[in-house]
Amino acid sequence: MSADQVREDRVDGDWDRRFVAVRDAFAALLGDERPPDHRPLPGTTDDLPGGATAGTGTVAETGASLVVWHRGRPVLDLYGGWRDSARTRQWSPDTLVNVYSVGKPVAALCVLLLVERGRIGLDDPVARHWPGFRAEATVRHVLSHTAGLPVFPVPRPEQDLDDWSLLTGDLAAAEPLWAPGTVAAEHALTYGHLLGELVRRVDGRTIGRFLADEIAGPWRLDLHFGLAPLDQARCADLGYGNPDWPVTILGAPGSLRARALGNPAGCLDLAVLNGPRWRGAEVPAVNLHATAAGLARLYAGLLAGGELDGVRLFGADLVAEATRAQYTGDDLLLERPVRWTLGMQVEEDGSWGMGGIGGSVAWADPARDYTFAYATRHLAGFDRVEHLVDVLHTCLDG
Repeated sequence: MSADQVREDRVDGDWDRRFVAVRDAFAALLGDERPPDHRPLPGTTDDLPGGATAGTGTVAETGASLVVWHRGRPVLDLYGGWRDSARTRQWSPDTLVNVYSVGKPVAALCVLLLVERGRIGLDDPVARHWPGFRAEATVRHVLSHTAGLPVFPVPRPEQDLDDWSLLTGDLAAAEPLWAPGTVAAEHALTYGHLLGELVRRVDGRTIGRFLADEIAGPWRLDLHFGLAPLDQARCADLGYGNPDWPVTILGAPGSLRARALGNPAGCLDLAVLNGPRWRGAEVPAVNLHATAAGLARLYAGLLAGGELDGVRLFGADLVAEATRAQYTGDDLLLERPVRWTLGMQVEEDGSWGMGGIGGSVAWADPARDYTFAYATRHLAGFDRVEHLVDVLHTCLDG
């Protein structure tokens, strides 16, 4: 990277001189300067029903990292702010943070790697690999959020969040809410257990171990499902941008969204999210712990057709299939039109990726040949990222 080293208190890292305006915009966010309002950001799949957005409070950003690759190389690698609300631990290059649904494509890639290796087929019935699985869903249905199982069927308390056998047993016995393949609804919490159990049944390893051994290791990605104690020490604590965030993000009581995000209880509770039990558990739909650098590298490998630094994990044909729209129509949980791929959303401009509640996001833009990853501890809306993308596009298109 042709870069300069930042020495200011607000932000550290490297950047290509062509993108200094993005660095300045990121620094401004950490200086508590609010960005202007913007249109909804492509790829942010966890927006609120009806197009509403969660409030961002009075502070733009408290701690985050931003990484952009352009034309196959990193051009921005920035980080700044604090890892905790008391502002005693500064953000560092290896700070990990829970990025919520940004991890869903990562879980999908674990299954897709088994597809690449011929161990599972996209149109295989799930029950072929998971005996006793009741729904007549295929692997493709699960990957594209059309399996009809967006909600855990049995109410479970927070204490059951890390009980893999219990929760996958609930899913295996569940009657789908509609015929698989007919309707889409983001499988908010169930997605990772459905895919993770497929990985375990086919390969024998947990999805966290499989990710570490087969994807994160070979591609040198700082991405994790289930953190060891040493890695937990690198974590940033999540914090609400607005005190009512966990209530607002659920939507209307009794709605599909509230039922999907609220069972098991705890995935919006800071006492749970910032504790060792959550960080050590595998809840793959929503508890990937990642750096922005790891996410941007992952998408760089996919944008290159499945190869990164000379290591090929996926064939170009499978990447093309995985990133094309599999379902186009209304998503009943998001309450808006969507185009689901095999694990991501694809937008009208051809970009594909995933956002998570709270503001973290990662995607690839093939037309402009870049990947973008933003990882934050400040649970709020996407206006920060929208502003950064506007500035980035000005740099790219200028």
